[in-house]
Amino acid sequence: MNSEELKLNVQKALDEIRPFLQSDGGDINLLSIDDDKFVKVQLVGACTSCSVNQMTLKSGVEMTIKKYAPQIESVINVE
Repeated sequence: MNSEELKLNVQKALDEIRPFLQSDGGDINLLSIDDDKFVKVQLVGACTSCSVNQMTLKSGVEMTIKKYAPQIESVINVE
């Protein structure tokens, strides 16, 4: 999978999880994909102050991204 396909797959994953975040008043933005392994995102809205945002990031966002792009090792939230 080339870098462009990888970015499209990560966007598909974010599009899948976005409605759940938006229903709680939040959202997520893709900032970058580094070394085709690390996805940097920014949680926005209510997600920034949510007490379970790290659980959402790892259990929801990272798991969904890995479903579309298995080579991703980690998803990092950049504040």
